[in-house]
Amino acid sequence: MTANPQTAYGADNITVLEGLDPVRKRPGMYIGSTGSRGLHHLIWEVMDNSVDEAMAGYCTKIDVVIDPDGAVTVSDNGRGIPVEKLAKTKKSALTTVLTTLHAGGKFEEGAYTVSGGLHGVGLSVVNALSSRLEAEVRREGHVWTQSFERGYPTTPEPVKGKAVKRTGTSITFKVDPDVFNDTTEFDREVVISRLREMAFLNRGLEISFRDERELSRSEDGGGFDESRVGRGEGWGEPYQETFLYKGGLIDFVKHLNGKREPLHAHIIDLTDESSEAELDLAMQWTGGYSESVLSFANNINTHEGGTHEEGFRKALTKAVNEFARSKNLLKEKDQNLTGEDVREGLTAVISVRVRQPQFEGQTKTKLGNTEIRSYVEKTLNKVIPEWLERHSAEGRRIVEKAIDASKAREAARKARELTRRKSGLESGGLPDKLADCSSRDPGESELFIVEGNSAAGPAKSARDSETQAILPIRGKILNVEKARLAKALQNAEVQDIVTAMGTGIGEEFDVAKARYHKVVLLADADVDGAHIRTLLLTLLFRHMRGLIEAGYVYIAQPPLYRVKVGSKVHYLVDEAELREFQKDHPKVKPTRFKGLGEMNPSELWDTTMNPETRTLLRVEMSDAARAEEVFTTLMGDIVADRKAFIQQNATDVRFLDI
Repeated sequence: MTANPQTAYGADNITVLEGLDPVRKRPGMYIGSTGSRGLHHLIWEVMDNSVDEAMAGYCTKIDVVIDPDGAVTVSDNGRGIPVEKLAKTKKSALTTVLTTLHAGGKFEEGAYTVSGGLHGVGLSVVNALSSRLEAEVRREGHVWTQSFERGYPTTPEPVKGKAVKRTGTSITFKVDPDVFNDTTEFDREVVISRLREMAFLNRGLEISFRDERELSRSEDGGGFDESRVGRGEGWGEPYQETFLYKGGLIDFVKHLNGKREPLHAHIIDLTDESSEAELDLAMQWTGGYSESVLSFANNINTHEGGTHEEGFRKALTKAVNEFARSKNLLKEKDQNLTGEDVREGLTAVISVRVRQPQFEGQTKTKLGNTEIRSYVEKTLNKVIPEWLERHSAEGRRIVEKAIDASKAREAARKARELTRRKSGLESGGLPDKLADCSSRDPGESELFIVEGNSAAGPAKSARDSETQAILPIRGKILNVEKARLAKALQNAEVQDIVTAMGTGIGEEFDVAKARYHKVVLLADADVDGAHIRTLLLTLLFRHMRGLIEAGYVYIAQPPLYRVKVGSKVHYLVDEAELREFQKDHPKVKPTRFKGLGEMNPSELWDTTMNPETRTLLRVEMSDAARAEEVFTTLMGDIVADRKAFIQQNATDVRFLDI
């Protein structure tokens, strides 16, 4: 690009952002995004402070309330944020914490041994991104209150109120719609999942949740679901739930396993504490084929793993191999079980608390402390072998399952080689039914995985052939939740998806080789279409998870209804949109699409494929525990659990957000 000599660049072009202005200018730098993930991150930031009080031993109860207006209140019975004036600034500590970045009580030793919020930006960022925020502190025998609007105090100092004996902090905030223009609606299931997770991780901490938004919805004449009244889930009645787990991570593993058949009765658990860190671990193998290892650092879900997870994996693989050799269960002298073999069917939760954690970025998804790797590995090198020796019969079953997994892995390797030979992948061949795009830039290329040949026709005609590729799949692909990878690779549709993507699958997967940076699941807007989407998501989640973690997977939103009002045609995604539309147009008669094949190419382009007008839902990995639970429930062997899940969520869920 050539420089424009007419463009001046001098001191007047330098902008200095002060106070909380940087947060409002670039919110994504502080909360990851201004979409659903960033929206919910505000609750987690406030929660982290209360949980830190619990980890320090000063808080036993946290209450989270969403009021009818959508504002969120997080209250605890901790010590309360200090309100006295700071010597340096002459401002109240409460005011400083809420209006100044990198201000908090976690930089120096003394106030907190370990904590999740170490950057000192949590509460101030929430304040900056809220249209209003009210802080109430119960401390020093009184209630202190202070209000803010978009980060600025409306009262210069905390106001001293009535006398009270109890202590604690309550933060109420209403998100600013000018910042979160996509959505300001908190997802109840996302909140519940996170609160439950925090209760599991903090043994004995009581966390209650109350959603009062149903109170306002009752006024619009909405339907009433009598089956939900028991827990406060009917229209016009607040939803309430309390989480308290005395077993901690043991209860977490039981919850994740649900009714899956365990391979051994005892859940392996340990708690260890050193001068620099604390370690909690619980794990149990089941008869299933999928691995579920969740890791946390200072209560933060490190879904990208890190040094604590690396130490765990290495110690576990070593311990199982040594036990297998000591019992002569490995026949060949040089045979070794891989980590993948050992972890097949394993459910494990590993949680560390670190005095000086090193996270990657403010969103804290990966732990980087090298000393934690050696600490975890050294601790588990002693504990796991001892457990296997004490429970020798159960240890044998674990090894036998790992040996079966090793044989299946070898079968999967041969199946992958056969798939490559059949498809000509090694010589650059692609599936015959793939209508590829002409661009070779993955960053601008999109792959639409389309349900059925009837839908593929309009999609191929509608697409932008330069950047959009179409891969039709026939019927419902194999449910990989119930099958090992070797069997999955025998499925022609799975082979075509893997070949088209170019990433490989399983242990050979490499996201850097992805031929498309948008993989769009395009299925009918009905129950069968939802089932096909879930099967595809299960394949990606279990064997090509890196695509989801990279943010490459999307769900298309084709319309279910077409409505004509005068000369104008409206397209509506689902029943809820239709009902909302009919409030203003009660006499309209909608046309229901039976499938994508009924749409002509121009309709499909305008509503679903045109980047200028379409809506795509990105599949995210922000809640790994919830994703594990949903996939196991929906695609696992327990029919009763799947039926109950569908009955409870069928009227609410439009898509699966992982």
